[in-house]
Amino acid sequence: MKDPAAPHPSLRSRRDPAAGPFQHVTSDDLGTPVDLPRPPRRVVSLVPSLTEALAETVPERLVGATDWCTHPAGLDVPRVRGTKNPDRAAIAALEPDLVVCNREENRRLDVDRLRAAGVPVWVTVIESVDEALTSMRRLFAEVLDVGEPGWLTAAAAEWARPVPAPPRRVAVPVWRDPWMVVGPRTFTGDVLARLGLVNVFGAGEDRYPHVSVEAVRAAAPDVVVLPDEPYVFTADDGPEAFPGIRTALVSGRDLTWYGPSLGPARQRLLDGIRPDR
Repeated sequence: MKDPAAPHPSLRSRRDPAAGPFQHVTSDDLGTPVDLPRPPRRVVSLVPSLTEALAETVPERLVGATDWCTHPAGLDVPRVRGTKNPDRAAIAALEPDLVVCNREENRRLDVDRLRAAGVPVWVTVIESVDEALTSMRRLFAEVLDVGEPGWLTAAAAEWARPVPAPPRRVAVPVWRDPWMVVGPRTFTGDVLARLGLVNVFGAGEDRYPHVSVEAVRAAAPDVVVLPDEPYVFTADDGPEAFPGIRTALVSGRDLTWYGPSLGPARQRLLDGIRPDR
């Protein structure tokens, strides 16, 4: 039987032969110490992006995921309910030696209670493309001890490309009735900026402010970007609210996920939002 702690075949050539011994105690993205006696062999993911990243890179180690973890297609692991209401008993029953979470996606309460039950938890903080790249490198190199995946190297190269010009003004609703839009200090906001797009709601305190549809129109965006998650905007549900303003239906996954889809997302978003560049 294959050792689940062995590097995935696609990673072996990327291992640094000069790397030192595995560090038993390291700190997650929040600076919380996490004591790992060895590279984790049984991992539960409570974040869809991280689930996809783990399934593509170290599939032997992924032993549980949420109901919202839809990628890769055909993922066959036990489910532990949702990102905001995980079944902690089901997680414990899987005997993980690591649970991976995200500060925005998951509740502090669940992180604290899992840790109190003796389950190591690694919390990521990802509010920009650079933070995504750094956090993923740490997870795979420092925690899982398998080196940098090829998809991550490719994503870094793709997002290092020059920012398109001229800038275009956009609004990005993520819900309706009531309307909510992408605000400041979000991963999606940084993705937009790297595409040469100016978020008309990119200032202020609220990261996902409630606004009226009239306020979106009054902000005079060049394009209203309508993703298919969390609210499923479609050709018949969304564009009609913004007469006279161009709308672009895009994949919500391309705007918000930071796993293996991150690299190809840049070109797909450019094609959908600013096809004339």
